[in-house]
Amino acid sequence: MSQVRVKKIRLSILLAAFTFATISSHNAQAQTPGAGSFEQAAPVASGESDSRFSLERCIETALAKNPEIDAARSDMAAAEARVSSAQAAFWPQVSFDGGYLRYLDEQRLIPARYNGEPGVFDRNFLRGDLMAKWALYTGGRTASEAGAAGKLSEAEKQKFVRTRDELIYSVTGIYFSILGQQKILASLGFSRKALEENKKRVAQLYEAQKAAQVDLLRTEVRLSDLNQTILKEENTLAVQKRILFNLMGYETVPEEARFDDTADTPPEVLFDVKQLTELALQNRPDYQAAKTRLEAQALRVATAKSGSLPSVSLVGSYGLRDAPTPADKGKNTLAMEDTGSVGILFSVPLFEGGRVAAKVAEESAILAAARERLKKLELQIRQETETALLDVLSNAARFRATEKSIEQARESHRIESLKYELGRGSIMDVLDAQSALLQAETSNCRSCIDYHISMARLNLAVGGKL
Repeated sequence: MSQVRVKKIRLSILLAAFTFATISSHNAQAQTPGAGSFEQAAPVASGESDSRFSLERCIETALAKNPEIDAARSDMAAAEARVSSAQAAFWPQVSFDGGYLRYLDEQRLIPARYNGEPGVFDRNFLRGDLMAKWALYTGGRTASEAGAAGKLSEAEKQKFVRTRDELIYSVTGIYFSILGQQKILASLGFSRKALEENKKRVAQLYEAQKAAQVDLLRTEVRLSDLNQTILKEENTLAVQKRILFNLMGYETVPEEARFDDTADTPPEVLFDVKQLTELALQNRPDYQAAKTRLEAQALRVATAKSGSLPSVSLVGSYGLRDAPTPADKGKNTLAMEDTGSVGILFSVPLFEGGRVAAKVAEESAILAAARERLKKLELQIRQETETALLDVLSNAARFRATEKSIEQARESHRIESLKYELGRGSIMDVLDAQSALLQAETSNCRSCIDYHISMARLNLAVGGKL
C-alpha cells in the first residue's frame, strides 16, 4: 500500500471521528436536564369532573397546574445544567479543526525536519487537526466554579420548596376565606328569612291596627339593606372563587363548584415563641437558600482570586496536511503529510490592568451585601413568626368571646320579639336585636376562618407543619 493512500485513510478516519463527536454533542444538547427529586406532579385525574373540591384536592391540583411551580421546576433544571457545565471543566477538551487555506505565495506543506530536506510547495492547502487540552492546574478556579454552581443549584431547590409552601398557603387561605364567605351568606340568608317573617307579622299587626305603618316601612328598609349586603357578599365570594381557581390553573370557574367545610372549632393554642423562632430558622427554605447562596458567593470570591495564579495545561494535537495542486514537489516527497505534537503549557498572568483586583473587589462587595441581607431575612423571619403567633392567639380568643356574644344576642332577640308582640316594645328594638345577632354570628364566623388562615400563615412562617 502506498504512503499517499495511507495518509488518505488516516484523514478519512479523522473526519469520521469528528463527525461522530459532533453527532454525540448534538444528542447530548437535545436531552432535557431533569429536576432532581422534585418531579412534576401529574394533574389530578380522579374526580376531575366532580364539582366537589376538598382542600387536599385544591392543593394537589395547584401543585400540578400552577404556572409558577412549573417555572420553579425549570429554574431548578437550569441550575442543574449549570452544574454540569461547570464540572465539564475537569475533563479534557477535544475538538476538530479543519479547513482550506490559500496563500498569495507558495508555502511549504510542513516544516523541514532536517537541513536540506526536499519539500512540497503549494498555494492551496487542506488541513484537519484533532486537538486535545486538559487543564491540570488552574489555581482552584475550576473547583470553585463547580462548587459555586452546586451551591446555587441547591439554593434553587430550596427556593422551589419555598415557592411550593407559599402556593399551599395561598390556596389554604383563599379556601378558608371561601368557606367563611359561604357561612356569612348562610347567616345573611337566615337573617333575611327572619326579617321576611317579621315583616309578615308586622303587616298582620298593621292590618289589625296594632302596629303603625312606620314599623312596616322600617322593616322593609332593613330588608332592602340586607339584600344589598347579600349581593355585595355574593360578589366577594365570586371573586374569591376566581382567585382560587386561578391558583389551580383553571381558565374558568367550574359551575356548581362545592367546597368541603373543614373549618373546625379553634382549640386551645399553646406555643412558645422562642421555640417557634428557632424552628423557623432551621426549617425555612428561603433562609436556607440565602445561606447556601452566601456560601456560593464565597466560592465566587475564591474564583476571582484565582485569576492571579498560574495555570498548567496538557495539550496535544494530531492532523493531516494536503497540497492538492503542488507547484513544486521535491524528490521522494508526499503531497499529504501528518503532523502532531504533545506538551505542557504554563501560563502566568503578569499584568492585566487591574482586572483581577477589580473582580475580587466586586465579588467581595457582593459577598458583604449577601451577609447583610441574610441578617435582614433572619430579623424578618423572627417578626413574621411572632406576628403570625399573635394572630393565632388573638383569633382563637376572639372566637371564644364571640360564642358567648351569640348566646346573648339570641336571647336579646327573643325577648325583644316577644315584647313587640305584646305591645311593650318598638320595632326598632326588634330590628336592632336582629342586627346584633347577625353581627355576632358574622364575627364568630370570621374569627373562626381568621384562626385557620393565621394557622396556615404560622405554618408558612416556621417552614413546616406544627
